[in-house]
Amino acid sequence: MATKERGRAVVASNRKARHDYHIEDTYEAGISLMGTEVKALRMGRASLVDGFAEFTDGELWLQGVHIPQYVQGTWTNHAPRRRRKLLLHRDELDKISSKVREKGRTIVPLAVYFKDGRAKVEIALATGKREYDKRNSLRERQDKREADRAMTTREHR
Repeated sequence: MATKERGRAVVASNRKARHDYHIEDTYEAGISLMGTEVKALRMGRASLVDGFAEFTDGELWLQGVHIPQYVQGTWTNHAPRRRRKLLLHRDELDKISSKVREKGRTIVPLAVYFKDGRAKVEIALATGKREYDKRNSLRERQDKREADRAMTTREHR
């Protein structure tokens, strides 16, 4: 008998989303996948760069996420960029949909991972950053890095 998986194994993360958006809320959602998609994810292959989520008929769908075809899959293989349904509770869906209706908000995927053997997606409610916001965050990160570097060299003396 196989042992049950424990913990969180990250397959793909969208680091660019944190650069391009102000993250307001994050949610963990299940994702409805085909068998070959699960096998491709277990091989550690996925891209979230162009991914986004939108509401259609009261359901949340993940679009633009690229899960490549499974190598050993035959005619049962999936389309790499197909729509995938996100599984959330109704009250969470209602809360997210009311916030998305406000101007400038969108839903972006931050990470795809396996949690206790089940595929999950971390999605975020976000607003887009302006160009000057991106420059400010880069400058702050660089200043923090330089300050940390100065502190470590001072400690070593």
